[in-house]
Amino acid sequence: MLNSFFDHINYQELSPLMLAYVGDAVYELMIRQYLLTMGPIKMQDIHREAVRYVKAGAQAKALHALRKTLNSTEHDIVRKGRNARTGHLPKNANVIDYRYSTGLESLIGYLYLEGEKERLHEVMKIICRVIEDDEDIGE
Repeated sequence: MLNSFFDHINYQELSPLMLAYVGDAVYELMIRQYLLTMGPIKMQDIHREAVRYVKAGAQAKALHALRKTLNSTEHDIVRKGRNARTGHLPKNANVIDYRYSTGLESLIGYLYLEGEKERLHEVMKIICRVIEDDEDIGE
């Protein structure tokens, strides 16, 4: 039912910021699902851990680790997302990290909207591994 509701949208024509808008939501949800796999954890601890994964600096580091695995279309989407003008400056991140995180969110949004579920999961596994293993990504 929902699929037919969205049939008129050509996702490939969406702006990088629209892809990032969707990608932000998908990324947050997938990180929350991932954290649930870590077993019982207090709510305040799971929130603190989630922040570690969703902040711009962590996303920027993850994107740098992903670069070698991206195909040309994915590289192009990341580049356009990174270079898009958001219209505001980040509060808790430097501008460069924020731009890279927007590129990553554009990629996540693109993969989600294109229905590339398997590739989206591959990308998210790499992201989670990078952030999980990086001791410098703190609260």
